[in-house]
Amino acid sequence: MNQKQAASRNLAMEAVRVTEAAALSASRFLGRGDEQAADQAAVTAMHTALKVLEVNGTIRVGEGVEGEAERLYVGETTGTGNGPKVDLAVMPLEGPTIIAKGEPNGLAVIAIAEDGGFVDFPNVYMDKIAVGGGLPDGLIKLDAEPAENLEALAEAKGVQVGDLVACVLDRPRHRELIGKIREAGARIALIADGDLSGVIATAWPDTGIDIYLGSGGAREGLLAAAALACVGGQMESRLILRNDDERHKVLDAGFDAPDKIYTVNDMVSGHVAFAATGVTTGAILRGIKRRHGAAVTRSLAMDSQTGTLHFLDAYHDFARWAGSARSES
Repeated sequence: MNQKQAASRNLAMEAVRVTEAAALSASRFLGRGDEQAADQAAVTAMHTALKVLEVNGTIRVGEGVEGEAERLYVGETTGTGNGPKVDLAVMPLEGPTIIAKGEPNGLAVIAIAEDGGFVDFPNVYMDKIAVGGGLPDGLIKLDAEPAENLEALAEAKGVQVGDLVACVLDRPRHRELIGKIREAGARIALIADGDLSGVIATAWPDTGIDIYLGSGGAREGLLAAAALACVGGQMESRLILRNDDERHKVLDAGFDAPDKIYTVNDMVSGHVAFAATGVTTGAILRGIKRRHGAAVTRSLAMDSQTGTLHFLDAYHDFARWAGSARSES
């Protein structure tokens, strides 16, 4: 299958089966205090489900490098091998801590791009600012003061700054940022974990989230850029180098301008598909509802060619699907 044929498929809808498998497996550990078990369950389930996805895929953003990660490592090939050649960015479980504590915003996520469509960021932190689609190009600036960005966004949306809601990770490192947002007059939704879900929430008006600000993982930043690419959202980001080791890591990975600001188009290119399934309820997706022998999931599928967001509710009968990637095993 060539890329033209691939374009006629909705890979995001097909990838939902992969995120469902990871989310269902992780949900068995909800609130049980075992982050490692929840994460491993999601990794194993996603690894198995990916094997039957009709793509010739290579993981570009995954669980780590080969030798450090047993499954879903960077460079691992997956899929049936019979479909289009694609790059994969995977996060079997955003927020093992979220699941272990039973907190909101737990997700299983995958993004798919044409071969060479993802920037292979090293595992460091990233400063980010993001908004959804339908806004003037270049509206937000990473280096601008929060008040400037909020005023520009309010004007573009035809509202007052006080009507806006900014999503920020509740971390000590964001204390000054939070203070500036409050001083500007905007409202704030603080989240305990899951900055990927915070960025994605800007893409859907019903979430009530207008803008995301703050720092988090570069891996999450790449996946967030993939989601925003599907809906015309905007994002600016910069790698954070906290010490010489991280600076050397970035330089060794081929990033010779570590202070560069990345936009969505810098991070992802070409045809992009994105899928996510909620494990616990958050701003954009409802969590898994489990009952005897079955579960109900809610997923999101987005495609950059159409700009359409699909919400999919699925009923999983474990007895009928036993042994498949969609079972709870």
